[in-house]
This record gives sequence, C-alpha cells and structure tokens, in this order.
Amino acid sequence: MTEHSSKLFWRFMTEILVGFLVAAGVGLTGVGAGSLLAPVLMLFFKIPPAEAVGTALAFSAIIKLTIAPVYIVRKQIHYPTLLRLCCGGVPGVLIGFYAMDLLDAKHHRGILFMVIGSLVATMALYNLIRTLQRSAHHRTMQDRSVWLPFIAFGIGTEVGFSSAGAGALGGVALLNLTPLAPARVVGTDVMFGLACSLVGGSFHLFAGHYQTGILIHLITGGMVGALIGASLLSVLPARPLRVALSAWLTCMGVQLCWQAFGA
Repeated sequence: MTEHSSKLFWRFMTEILVGFLVAAGVGLTGVGAGSLLAPVLMLFFKIPPAEAVGTALAFSAIIKLTIAPVYIVRKQIHYPTLLRLCCGGVPGVLIGFYAMDLLDAKHHRGILFMVIGSLVATMALYNLIRTLQRSAHHRTMQDRSVWLPFIAFGIGTEVGFSSAGAGALGGVALLNLTPLAPARVVGTDVMFGLACSLVGGSFHLFAGHYQTGILIHLITGGMVGALIGASLLSVLPARPLRVALSAWLTCMGVQLCWQAFGA
C-alpha cells in the first residue's frame, strides 16, 4: 500500500468513526447531530463553514429519518403541535440558509466562524447548565402553544445558518409551553428537527454546500451508531455523557470563535 493510499484509507476510516460517534452520541444524549458535526468538520477536517453546515444538516436528516418510524409507530407525535412548530421553523430555516449563502458568497469566512462558534458555544453552555440544574423541575401544564410558531422561527433560523439548535431548543419550548407528556415531547421534537434538517439540508445541497464523499462515509458509520446509541440508552447513564458532550461543544465553539480572527 502506497503512502497516498494509506492516507486515504485512514481518512476513510476516520470519517466513518466520526459518523458513528456523533450518531451514537445523539442516541445516548439527545444532543443534536448538527450541533456536534458541523464544528468537527470545520475544526478537524478543515471544511469551509457553508459546506460543513450543509453536510451536517444532510447527515442529521438521514439519522433522524432512521429513527422517525419508531416514534410514529409508538404514536409519540402530536401532529397539531408539530404543525405549529413547522409553520415558524421552516421559514426560519430558509432565512438562515440565505444568510449563510450571502456571507459565504462574499467570502466572509471570519464572520461565519464567529457566528457559528458563538451559536454552538451558547447552545452547549445552555444545555450544560440545564442538565446540571435538572432536578425537581416542575413543568408547567398550561397550554401556551400559540407562541410556538414565533419561537420555532428563531430556532429554524439558527438551524439554517449553523445546523444547531432544533433538538435542544425545540424540546425546551415544548416542555414549557405545552402540556404534552415527555414521550410526546421527544417524538414531536425529533420530527420537528427532521423537518428543519430536510428543508435546510435540501437547500444547502442544491447550493452545493456539501462534500459527497465525506457525507457518504459519515452516514455509513452514523446508521450503525444511531442504532447502537439507542440500544445503550437504557444501560448507560445519559446525564454524565450529556454534560461531557456539552462541555466539549462549548470548547469547540470557543475555538471556532478564536479561529475567526485568523480566517
């Protein structure tokens, strides 16, 4: 095996492993695939921001399509609430995509690194604090779902721009604004994340914001990782893993912001 072939082989194996670990982490902790993958692609694989976000959204959509039938069969989706989320989230995704496309076309790479890094770090810190404080939290039972489209618009904008936020922020909104049972919160939130990923991923793909080779390798590992992560969920403690992932994501977000000064 030549040196070039050896490098290609190890890169191939690394991409499959990353897809596996990201999907397994999603299955174990609920941290979104886009939040995890986009910073990894930018920092470690040196993929440009727009292509990293598009690849992460396409990967997220495939992973969520894999597990979506489970929630449908279990009837864990509240469709009227999902519709309200999508009414705000889908237009928001389009706004986020066009903002990303505009900055990328003008080669404002430093701004992209700074904004994406800030969003990822903020999301990760929020998840970290929320996880550490989660104890005797009493969820409100008052139905205030009328606010969901407006909140989902902001979430969708973040997803379209950075690929992060749909899972965590959508779940928080559902927990605090609707009387849905936890199982339905999870199922409805997964489907909302799927809708945002499909729409955002499609627009990014049509704009050429993706890398085919690495996407295929990531999905190859991700399909297996998602199934294993879901299987281990009842065995491994999710809370410590969620804390560790959130702390790691915070560091990566800060690192992206730091690299903005040299971009």
